Amino acid sequence: MAMGGKAGEVFTEINVTPLTDVFLVLLVIMILIAPLVNQAVLKVDPPQVNSKNPPPPPDPKEVKVNVDVTKDGEIKIDGTAINPPDTAGVMKVIKAAQAKAGKEDIPVILNSDEDALQKFVVAVMDASAGCNIKKLSILPPRK
Repeated sequence: MAMGGKAGEVFTEINVTPLTDVFLVLLVIMILIAPLVNQAVLKVDPPQVNSKNPPPPPDPKEVKVNVDVTKDGEIKIDGTAINPPDTAGVMKVIKAAQAKAGKEDIPVILNSDEDALQKFVVAVMDASAGCNIKKLSILPPRK
């Protein structure tokens, strides 16, 4: 292998052979793995839409709990402020609504300001879970 140039001169050219070897090895690995990627385990079926039976309209007499969380850290249930705004206070009001409805599974609708603190929203969700609420609707944040 001839180097060329004068004696004592610094060699500044890059040796491309090892770089080419690395690229060829990576190419072979990709060729071997590509068919396996097509057989992915994660296959998601989209939900089926049944347009024959639309859902029944909501009953206006049905008891539901509307919860508002403000950016000031205030939790209001059906317009009444909960003080202190914590999980236990929210649970007390939800249990009273359940007793009024005569059933345990009543809908809870959670609406919060965009700047509301997460701990208050989570407190409402925890209270709903603690009261065995299965129908919790979370509305998009208000601006």
